[in-house]
Amino acid sequence: MASNSTKSFLADAGYGEQELDANSALMELDKGLRSGKLGEQCEAVVRFPRLFQKYPFPILINSAFLKLADVFRVGNNFLRLCVLKVTQQSEKHLEKILNVDEFVKRIFSVIHSNDPVARAITLRMLGSLASIIPERKNAHHSIRQSLDSHDNVEVEAAVFAAANFSAQSKDFAVGICNKISEMIQGLATPVDLKLKLIPILQHMHHDAILASSARQLLQQLVTSYPSTKMVIVSLHTFTLLAASSLVDTPKQIQLLLQYLKNDPRKAVKRLAIQDLKLLANKTPHTWSRENIQALCECALQTPYDSLKLGMLSVLSTLSGTIAIKHYFSIASGNVGSSPRSSDLVRLAQECCYHNNRGIAAHGVRVLTNITVSCQEKDLLALEQDAVFGLESLLVLCSQDDSPGAQATLKIALNCMVKLAKGRPHLSQSVVETLLTQLHSAQDAARILMCHCLAAIAMQLPVLGDGMLGDLMELYKVIGRSATDKQQELLVSLATVIFVASQKALSAEVKAVIKQQLESVSNGWTVYRIARQASRMGNHDMARELYQSLLTQVASEHFYFWLNSLKEFSHAEQCLTGLQEENYSSALSCIAESLKFYHKGIASLTAASTPLNPLSFQCEFVKLRIDLLQAFSQLICTCNSLKTSPPPAIATTIAMTLGNDLQRCGRISNQMKQSMEEFRSLASRYGDLYQASFDADSATLRNVELQQQSCLLISHAIEALILDPESASFQEYGSTGAAYADSEYERRMMSVYNHVLEEVESLNRKYTPVSYMHTACLCNAIISLLKVPLSFQRYFFQKLQSTSIKLALSPSPRNPAEPIAVQNNQQLALKVEGVVQHGSKPGLFRKIQSVCLNVSSTLQSKSGQDYKIPIDNMTNEMEQRVEPHNDYFSTQFLLNFAILGTHNITVESSVKDANGIVWKTGPRTTIFVKSLEDPYSQQIRLQQQQAQQPLQQQQQRNAYSRF
Repeated sequence: MASNSTKSFLADAGYGEQELDANSALMELDKGLRSGKLGEQCEAVVRFPRLFQKYPFPILINSAFLKLADVFRVGNNFLRLCVLKVTQQSEKHLEKILNVDEFVKRIFSVIHSNDPVARAITLRMLGSLASIIPERKNAHHSIRQSLDSHDNVEVEAAVFAAANFSAQSKDFAVGICNKISEMIQGLATPVDLKLKLIPILQHMHHDAILASSARQLLQQLVTSYPSTKMVIVSLHTFTLLAASSLVDTPKQIQLLLQYLKNDPRKAVKRLAIQDLKLLANKTPHTWSRENIQALCECALQTPYDSLKLGMLSVLSTLSGTIAIKHYFSIASGNVGSSPRSSDLVRLAQECCYHNNRGIAAHGVRVLTNITVSCQEKDLLALEQDAVFGLESLLVLCSQDDSPGAQATLKIALNCMVKLAKGRPHLSQSVVETLLTQLHSAQDAARILMCHCLAAIAMQLPVLGDGMLGDLMELYKVIGRSATDKQQELLVSLATVIFVASQKALSAEVKAVIKQQLESVSNGWTVYRIARQASRMGNHDMARELYQSLLTQVASEHFYFWLNSLKEFSHAEQCLTGLQEENYSSALSCIAESLKFYHKGIASLTAASTPLNPLSFQCEFVKLRIDLLQAFSQLICTCNSLKTSPPPAIATTIAMTLGNDLQRCGRISNQMKQSMEEFRSLASRYGDLYQASFDADSATLRNVELQQQSCLLISHAIEALILDPESASFQEYGSTGAAYADSEYERRMMSVYNHVLEEVESLNRKYTPVSYMHTACLCNAIISLLKVPLSFQRYFFQKLQSTSIKLALSPSPRNPAEPIAVQNNQQLALKVEGVVQHGSKPGLFRKIQSVCLNVSSTLQSKSGQDYKIPIDNMTNEMEQRVEPHNDYFSTQFLLNFAILGTHNITVESSVKDANGIVWKTGPRTTIFVKSLEDPYSQQIRLQQQQAQQPLQQQQQRNAYSRF
């Protein structure tokens, strides 16, 4: 995760360009700001956000904002507007301004201008800075004053600033609340201004009293001003205030339902539905059974499809949360209605076959969620309704390739996957429906249906064999043209075939896929299918496809990448010939596999570039090579019991040494070495796991499975041979998933359980080391290797990209030059950092805090050795900081009492929202030279000079004796 290891991030940030030094870039823009031409000045101003993105550290940002403040102070209104836009775009960098007082002073000077437009821009500027100056009383006063202005532009700007300051400052919110109340209720205030003032009240949630007074005011407004616009704005502000304060959410739900039921205006009803949807997403646990019942009654009674669609959308959101269980639970003292007879079910059943696709989709989703979440035995009718509703929706949407139909189809297919997972006995009929419809559907719908089939087959592998015949027939007839949809369909269908095949592909299936690919596919499609084959463990197919692509790429890096993938697939293919009990054959298969792996790692190293170093891929393959070598070594060790049995005096040696294992000869020491090697490999897999912050969950689970394989073998060696009284496997490995997400994981877990059963049955039954023990170990290795390795997504593709950039101060001009510090002083080391993201930040996990570890070691000592306390000899410190707007900063106080050159290392790691620590880096090093302070040096020299005459006198006395 170091700053140079993320290809997608570097592509986003434009790091491939010729870069200027930060100061040079700022000087270049400053030259534009001082230009006499307005166009050049504006161009320089609008280029500042790009500068902040490239150099996001406080020193540069502070200087840049001070220059922009000068432009704002002396420029015209157009330049001021440009500076305002830059400030709003760079909101996350505002807290890095060091001289806030000076910056605000330059901006604030314009508030006294006679030009109302200039004052308006200044107010908007102050509003944009509210996050860093929330308690500036002069800004508060100016906003209050400008609310009374006669210029509409200035008043609108004051309203904007008041909203921003209210969100940040409790004092300002308390002070402005009465003023806004007076203005809203005042007869002199125009209606359009009242509509702009009301939304400020959504920020009055800093304490319960303030929220209550704002709520009372809004209640009066809703009652006193019944016009459509006022009711809509007041109700929406009401909802946002309730969502922020949380206390009044149930009351707000009741109020919105009341308006939905009683108000005849469609605009108000639509607003009520929109706000109910917001509260359903944010606080579903606050919905009572009565609330849901009232919403169902409204939906059953309304004659308008658009309103019914909105209400069903709210109900479908609630049906996937805890609210649905509240609805069907039997409250104390009340008899709860059964799921079959409730209004919610009746509504969903009515809507399942509605002529409006959206209403039908939400009806089906409600039925599906009820079927999955209500674990009652007598839900057969409800299950059938859900299945029939899904089938009709599938038939309707699969013939239409419009965007609306595709969106509805996605909802239906998600429901199918959920239903198959929650009610496995319904999955067979769902799959049959999909396969039947797949032949007549449009290409866009076929792609989505293939994804659905793959998801169901991954969850329920038993259904895979049944779909293979239909899929192969379809694969033969599709792909008559080279359109994008056809290419996408080829990939999707091939993926389903790989999932459905589970084990190795038959020759017929491979022939059909290759024939189809040769006729219409492009290189990218072939690569994507090969990638899926590698992921599913079909390495023979993947090798042939990678081989066909080698001559179709233009870059040598791409050539080496494809060549490495071909070699890895070939290496894994060599392991498919393993057979139990045939250990010499196993050794030759592993040796053949290692030969291709070594070729592949050489190609992979050649494929890496500075912008894309392929660090995860290289480490993963190196670990696989080392694991195969360890397996090979262990089989050889097991064979050595036959080829080199223990000597005749082994029992005597064992008795003499008091170690019973020594009677087995040298195999005992070899087994101990093997066990340590497997534990070391498990530790390295753990390090790789911790370094892969951006990896998807399937890739991490794959790495975890490799780690568990190493721990399993080390435990088997210990339990069978070295220490039969050893602990159980759970102490060594991570907790296994109760539900396997992939066929690879299922097969690996099956092998683990089988091996553990074998080890347990042999444990303490025979005296170690017997041929039974060595055979058990060898069979365990072969069983593990017979499961084809899965190359997961992160090996090919990085969807999330996160990097940390550190800056240390003081820092030397030349990296090799040390920083001078006196030994009686302490060095204050400031560490600043910026978290940089790619195009999809936080897709899999987000950074909660950054852990900074600072350590120093003495490189070379100068001067005499003095007796110094051991505490002063080393520095080892650690601090956790939480990034704010992707920036963090902290300081360390370091002591260098020993004279000489010290090496300071700063290493960062991150902690995610689940509390897991990831060793992401980067690691930065600087040198410090500890010098003797002048006063101590002077005293030492004086003492030396005073001691010299005394030594000379002693020497004369010694000579005079002789």
